[in-house]
Amino acid sequence: MSKFKDKTAIISGGAEGIGLSIAKALGEQGMNVVLTDIDEHNLVNASKELEALDVQVLAERLDVADEKQWQHVAKKASERFGKVHMVVNNAGVGGDSVPVDSQEKKGWQWTLDVNLMGVVYGAKTIVPLIKSHGEGGWIVNVASMAGMGGFLHGGAYNATKAAVVALSESWAEELTSQNINVSVLCPAFVKTRIYDSERNRPKEYKSEISGSEGSNSFRKKTKKMIDNGIEVSIVGKRVVEALNNGELYIFTHPNYRSEIQKRFKAIDDAFKDSEKSIALKASSNR
Repeated sequence: MSKFKDKTAIISGGAEGIGLSIAKALGEQGMNVVLTDIDEHNLVNASKELEALDVQVLAERLDVADEKQWQHVAKKASERFGKVHMVVNNAGVGGDSVPVDSQEKKGWQWTLDVNLMGVVYGAKTIVPLIKSHGEGGWIVNVASMAGMGGFLHGGAYNATKAAVVALSESWAEELTSQNINVSVLCPAFVKTRIYDSERNRPKEYKSEISGSEGSNSFRKKTKKMIDNGIEVSIVGKRVVEALNNGELYIFTHPNYRSEIQKRFKAIDDAFKDSEKSIALKASSNR
């Protein structure tokens, strides 16, 4: 019997894409799913899709950047299913993709509030529920291959995804003694609509860049790469596989290994340079 059966997962950004893929994969394992998203129309459709697969589902609108909305979801989840065992912090946006000297505060703030603080609020709100029953559980944070090595003009996105990787590493060490397993999903290109995050951008985060010709051009290029990515259904199955194996880092694109190894080699070489440093020779902590 699956270790996920009859347990409950809360999934943010679950109305489509990777979030819905994970919801389906967990539902196949017999989990109850609390499906959340900022897009109510898509949320209703996704909920019906899960119900047609005999998944026990509760659908709640959620803007992950609002901590109070997380608290509302936690309350509803507890009322419907009792115990909560997993949070999947999946909701994310692409943000503004522009050179460093063209970036604007509103674009950065939007990306930080959703991609980073949404993860922080999700864990802060749901971890106490997981701790309360003493049965252990899971945190799954969705980062990106960009969290392992950023791409050109993706400053805010790269920074937030790298931060999610670092948070996951920290929480994994913190929570292991309480049988709460932490994993961070780092996919490369997957057939989702991340390139069109603009459709859900609240008005308070609108900037001149968001509708600019340069930004639209970048989104078109990104869409082309995403359209050539892996099928989203694979990602959910990979997550279940990785959770069964207790993997901290969940990768979906092994072909990126050589690229990431270049970064690790550069870091290792930098340590070698520091060993030769004249300035550091006097230090006892080198």
